[in-house]
Amino acid sequence: MARIPRDTIDRVRNSVDIVDVIGRYVQLKKAGKSFTGLCPFHEEQTPSFSVNEEKQYYHCFGCGRSGNVFQFLMDYLHIGFVEAVQKIAKDSGIELPQQYQADTNQGTSQFANSERGQLIALHQKAAQLYHHILVNTPAGAPARAYLKRRGMTDDLVEQFQLGYAPEQRVLKAFCDQQKTDYQILRKSGLFKEDQAGELHDRFVDRVIYPIKNQRGQVIAFSGRLLSTADNDLPKYLNSPETPIFNKRRTLFNLDVARKGAKQTGKMYLFEGFMDVISAYGAGVSNGIASMGTSFTEEQVAIIQRSTPQLDICYDGDSAGQNAIDRAIKLVDQKDTGSMVTRIVQLPAGIDPDEYVQKCGGEKFQRYLSQHEETVVDFYLRFFRNDRNLSQQSELINYLDQSLKVIAKVTSPVEQDMYLGQLAEEFSLDKAALKSQLAQLSEQLGIHPQTPGQSYQQQVVSRQEYTQPAIQESAKALSRTELAERMLLYYMLHSQEVWAHVTAEDNFHFVHERYQTLYLLAASYFTEHGDYSVADFLNYLNEDDLRNTLSLIEQLNVNPVIKMPVIDDCVRIIMHQTPLASQIDQVQRKLKEANTLNNTELVMQLTVKLVDLLKKQQQYKAEETN
Repeated sequence: MARIPRDTIDRVRNSVDIVDVIGRYVQLKKAGKSFTGLCPFHEEQTPSFSVNEEKQYYHCFGCGRSGNVFQFLMDYLHIGFVEAVQKIAKDSGIELPQQYQADTNQGTSQFANSERGQLIALHQKAAQLYHHILVNTPAGAPARAYLKRRGMTDDLVEQFQLGYAPEQRVLKAFCDQQKTDYQILRKSGLFKEDQAGELHDRFVDRVIYPIKNQRGQVIAFSGRLLSTADNDLPKYLNSPETPIFNKRRTLFNLDVARKGAKQTGKMYLFEGFMDVISAYGAGVSNGIASMGTSFTEEQVAIIQRSTPQLDICYDGDSAGQNAIDRAIKLVDQKDTGSMVTRIVQLPAGIDPDEYVQKCGGEKFQRYLSQHEETVVDFYLRFFRNDRNLSQQSELINYLDQSLKVIAKVTSPVEQDMYLGQLAEEFSLDKAALKSQLAQLSEQLGIHPQTPGQSYQQQVVSRQEYTQPAIQESAKALSRTELAERMLLYYMLHSQEVWAHVTAEDNFHFVHERYQTLYLLAASYFTEHGDYSVADFLNYLNEDDLRNTLSLIEQLNVNPVIKMPVIDDCVRIIMHQTPLASQIDQVQRKLKEANTLNNTELVMQLTVKLVDLLKKQQQYKAEETN
């Protein structure tokens, strides 16, 4: 297959802004000249992921990931380089010649042949089989009737690729026909294994809900029994944990909801799959649900990266309110920073799915928009449950709990508003409530901020994440390595400096990674006249080299090139550093010679050491002059 020409790759890369592309997957905020966000490649509480719009590359100070827009897609979507180029080209409306498009198979073959690739392919085929049985066969008739009773239209069945696993256990036979590897079948979670090692379909006589990852690939299933009468089996059965499915890190409909959140600025967290599907049918496409288990920290972190606001919309009964309480506490514990949490409380005894079926989609949308409340509003009502507030002791406990929640509110104006509500409702002195709030804040270690202080903290936080991260890296560098970084920065950005340094006889960097970058840059400049960080990153196949280049680009150097500075860097690299190494080596040999009482060798090494020390002093004198 033909290799995509370099100029075509450049044209495709230059057709997009890396901030726009990464912004589809990561919540980015402007911070100085860069954009910042939570790194999508590792768990973190404080943003350390930076995207440089001017130079079109990204770098994480936490895990060291770096690269251009192609590298991001390759790492995030687990695709090959050619596929990443084609994806950008397609999004930009650039048509690639057919011979380059054919390379997609080569670019993705390594992933497709991997265990993960084979497991995803198996799940995709299983989803298609279950969907076909539901929609097109007599065996799927009972499941079609059930879904129709639940208000599922043909469009919703198609959109969510709903299916049916019949009693006949057809999946294993289907896989045998496909000659799927036995070990892949065992690891898929789609089968149960008996004592003889025989595999049997896990999902039998169940409506199938495919579970997808963030790319929209099927990675697991949830199956619901058609009838629970005279049946001890669980109503819902989920896939077990597999190499491609972790229920703590998976959210139903996330791949679709992220797109909806880009338009609305929020996501809705529902309790069940049917709530999400019904909400979608009602025009609410940004709904998600956890995997039939408790909401998890990992899911909070994923949501935090995907949307600036989360609206928790659980059932309106007592169990639903308790679930909202647990979800709020989990979000608070995760320290989601700028993500706003809101609550939408449905009427008691009804869930979102039932509300849509009874009242229709338009009324459901209107309810969501009109009944959004703050976390404090929720708790001021939630703490009333099972309390008789006409009793003084009950009222005191209620006020104590409410004030603890209000104390966490950072806005003084908002705090004052809630205190006013409590004072008015219970005929209390607002000043007394304010005093009580101050005492509770002190006990909890909470210090209310003025708007000015809040802004200063934001600036400090931003600086901690941009500048100190660089400074901390620089502090750990030796004088030699700092000189290497500075010199390589100037060499890459200035043809004059490049020519000046390469004219030095036998020039080379001390550390291997800088020498490797130098050699790759020499190759790069034979094909390109001008230097581009984003383009040069294409030459670097190792994460360590990409990380090193990113750190070099982060250096706060003087944009005005001064040749004496360049010469100083060369002197440190070419002369002073090797000289220091030689001195250290001679000193060690001299110590050994003294131990062995080898007088002749001691004299020779002493003379050599003196000469080396004289040279070192000469270099230092030249530095100060």
